[in-house]
Order: sequence, then C-alpha cells, then structure tokens
Amino acid sequence: MIHLDRLPNQIRGEKTVLFLRRHWVELLITFITFLGLSIIPLIILGILSLVDFFPFGHIFWGPLAFVLLGIYSIFVVTIIITQITDYYLDTWIVTTERIINIEQQGLFSRVISELHLNEVQDITAETHGMFATFLTFGDVYIQTAATRERFNFKNIDNPEQVKQQILKLVRQDKLRHGDPIHPEGMKVIK
Repeated sequence: MIHLDRLPNQIRGEKTVLFLRRHWVELLITFITFLGLSIIPLIILGILSLVDFFPFGHIFWGPLAFVLLGIYSIFVVTIIITQITDYYLDTWIVTTERIINIEQQGLFSRVISELHLNEVQDITAETHGMFATFLTFGDVYIQTAATRERFNFKNIDNPEQVKQQILKLVRQDKLRHGDPIHPEGMKVIK
C-alpha cells in the first residue's frame, strides 16, 4: 500500500490503496521513438555522402545544415520531454473513498477528475493483442451515471487485478455507507 500524505480534497480517514501509472512499455516506446528520430539526420548524411555532397563543408549549405540540424534536434527533444512528462504525470489514485484521475495534457495543462466509489456502476478490464497479453497490461474502464461517464486507466499493469481490487473497494464502500447491494452485485464486464 502506498501512503500519500496529501490528496486533493482528502476525506477524513481516507487511505490510498492503489497508485497507478501506465505500463513501463510506454517509456520503452518513447525511447525507441527518440532513437529512431535521432538516426534520421545520420541517414540523410549517409545518402548525401553517396552522391559526394557533404553540406557541412560548403560555404552556403554548411551554416544552413547546422541551423536545420539544431531546429530538428530541439523539435525531437521537445517531443521526447513532452512524452516523458505525460507518462510520469498521468496517474490514477484509488483510495478507500474515491478514484482520482490526474491527466497531463501537453506540458502546461492538467485535468484532475475524481469519482466517489458509490457512483461506480460497472468496471471493465481489457487487454488487446499478443504483446499486451504477455506483458499483462491493458485498460480499465469505470462506468458511472455522472456527467463524466467513463474513467479510463490507459495501459496499466495487471488490469484484471486492478478491476477486482476496485470492485472490492466499491462493495466495501456501499456496505459502509448503508447502500443496499443487490444479490447479483455490480455489473462487471470481462
């Protein structure tokens, strides 16, 4: 169990049960993209050397090539920093009372949503593809009747376990607050 000292709008006696981020494979894809984008200038230089044209030694093309390479490098680094920031700051916190969705949108925009456990109507865990199945990551969708109809935990580790743990917390919350639980329980979609 992770202990967070302060949560937004923390309720008295509320304890953090899950602190989730996207699966590490998301970072791996970001670094592979970075390597791919970094190799492109080398490929272009290799092609230019095949036709006996080396732009950095030319009086006009040399400075232009350095400027274009600098702009391209700044562009690549900005994309990678944005992706890493988005990965690190996109979090989902599940407590004994509610679910908090913190979603980073770009470098300078963040949306924080919360959902009380008694508003949960059904939970869906999805894993698609061979890669996701072997590495056990996927999505968890939480359906409510509120204005925001669906919370989406994107590409998290062990989505089925997360679904079961949230379902258990929802049932405990309904019992604690005196909400009747129907014999068939909540609708859970696999």
